Amino acid sequence: MATLKVKQVRSKIKCPKDQKRTLEALGLKRMNHVVEHTDSPSILGMIEKVKHLVSVEKL
Repeated sequence: MATLKVKQVRSKIKCPKDQKRTLEALGLKRMNHVVEHTDSPSILGMIEKVKHLVSVEKL
């Protein structure tokens, strides 16, 4: 499985609670915070939900 580098590029202010919780579940706590995850269906689903707030890079 590939590794994904996920970076929060936009603020979660004024976002619905479910999107805020999704960012927290991904491990993103603040702007420009970067985390790495494996390429699994659950992670891809979470990224799809907040794709307007994050940038994704495959490693």
